[in-house]
Amino acid sequence: MLLPFLFWLGAAAGLVAQPVQRVEAVEATQGAAADRGAVYAISNADIGKYDRATGRKIGAWHGDKAVFKHINSCTVIGRELMCAASNYPGVPMSSQIHWFDTRTMTLVRSKSLGRAYGSLTWVVPHQGQYWACFANYGGKGGEPGRDSSFTTLVRYDRHWRETGRWSFPVEVIARMAPKSASGGDWGRDGLLYVSGHDRPELYALRVPPGGGMLELVATIAMPTGGQAIGWDRREPRLIWSIGRGTGQIVGSRVPPVPTR
Repeated sequence: MLLPFLFWLGAAAGLVAQPVQRVEAVEATQGAAADRGAVYAISNADIGKYDRATGRKIGAWHGDKAVFKHINSCTVIGRELMCAASNYPGVPMSSQIHWFDTRTMTLVRSKSLGRAYGSLTWVVPHQGQYWACFANYGGKGGEPGRDSSFTTLVRYDRHWRETGRWSFPVEVIARMAPKSASGGDWGRDGLLYVSGHDRPELYALRVPPGGGMLELVATIAMPTGGQAIGWDRREPRLIWSIGRGTGQIVGSRVPPVPTR
C-alpha cells in the first residue's frame, strides 16, 4: 500500500511524476540512462541498449562478474556512457568509474577512485565539473561507525581534484535509511534530483555554493521505486528509472518544481 499512499501525498502537493513509456529490459535492476536514440538498462555487470521508439534490443555489454561487482548507474556523455561502480557489499568500500562506447557497447577505459567517502553510486557532469555521490549504509555494505547519514556529494574538476563537498538533509537521509542515495542527476532548472534505494520518490535538492548541507526543495512521487535515474537528453522533464522486479525501464514526466 506504500505506493498508492505516496502517490496520494504527491497528488496533494501537485508533484506527481506520470509514466509515459515503458520498455522491457532484463538488465533493469540497477538503473537507467537515455540518449536521443536509445535507452540503457543497467545491472551489476551487464548493460542493455534498447531502441527508444520500438523497445527492440539493439546492443549489449556483458562484464566478468568477478571483476565488475556492482555497477550502480550510468549517464550519457556524448557518445559514451560513464558508469559509477563499487565493490558493494564488500568492505572496505572502493569505487571505480567505467566509460563505454555507446555505438559499439565496448569498455573503453576505467578509473579507480579507491577508498573515498563511501561507495560510489552515481557520477554526472555539470557546469564543467563532475559530481559524485558516495553512499554509506546502515547494515549490509556499511562500515563500522558509519551509517547512511555519512552519505556525501563530492564535486571534482576535470582532473579529479576535489573542489567541494556536501552532506544530505536529515529529512532525506531519514527516508532513504538504512540505504542511501542510489541515483542522481542535474535538472535543467538548476536543481539536483536524487532517488533513494527503495521509496517511489524523487528529491529535488538545492546545492548551496561552497559546500555544506544540501537543501530539500520538493519531494516528487514516482511510479517506480528507488535506484538510479537519468534525465532524458531529448525531452525536457522526462526522467528514466527502473521498475525494480518488473524488468522495465520507465520514462516519467516530472512536473516543474517551484524554486521560490
